[in-house]
Amino acid sequence: MSSSWTEYQNKLFEDALAIYDEDTPDRWQNIARAVGCGKSAEEVKRHYIKLEKDLQHMESTKGRQGSNHSSSGGSSSNGNSWGKNNDDKRMRYLKPQ
Repeated sequence: MSSSWTEYQNKLFEDALAIYDEDTPDRWQNIARAVGCGKSAEEVKRHYIKLEKDLQHMESTKGRQGSNHSSSGGSSSNGNSWGKNNDDKRMRYLKPQ
């Protein structure tokens, strides 16, 4: 079971979240199957929970301390694995409108 996520795996994960919403039976198994690469249902669920916590942290600190991102478009300094360009995607999939 691998704990690191590549950019490609995160893209597959994003796509799967868009397909399998929270009402989908066996959601995490379906997402794990879509991501592949040996990811288990439990692992993709933990990944989702971690990203949800990251989002909550981003929202709670928004406006209080400015941006955590470099102006050059690099990845954020908050330790997430998706980087600056994916913050909006994370928010969209973790907090559907």
